[in-house]
Amino acid sequence: MQEDHHSRNNCYFDDTPIMTHDLRRLVDTANAPIFGIDFEGNVNEWNFKTAEITGYSREEAFHKPLVSTFITPRLRASVQEVFDRALKGEETSNYELEFETKGKETRYLLVNATSRRDAKNHIVGVVGVAQDVTEATMHDRAVAASAHDLRQLINTAN
Repeated sequence: MQEDHHSRNNCYFDDTPIMTHDLRRLVDTANAPIFGIDFEGNVNEWNFKTAEITGYSREEAFHKPLVSTFITPRLRASVQEVFDRALKGEETSNYELEFETKGKETRYLLVNATSRRDAKNHIVGVVGVAQDVTEATMHDRAVAASAHDLRQLINTAN
């Protein structure tokens, strides 16, 4: 038993394929949207949760330009800026963006954009790990609209 353990410590037993499989499964099945782009801005990561909330399968999303295909038009420039900064190593936390779904609905995501690096630590893309805040955003907007309506009603009564 000691010899087997010793050989594992000397890399005779390579855990890399197992770890790669486990990480792939973790990303795919995470309860958070995870998506990524390569250096050209094309989708190269799209987990099950991202597919669920957008309505686009991994196959439909892969190799498409993320910003021009999936981000609502009014936010494309600012989202592109966040990704461009991440491609230079400047990561962004808690950035709210809007995904346009296959059904033409808007999903609000709070995203951390992180540089993706290769084994030599070169930046090769960006990974976004997000939280779907659509329900909270819609609720906040409804409350703000109600407050605005009440203010108008009070102002009209005066």
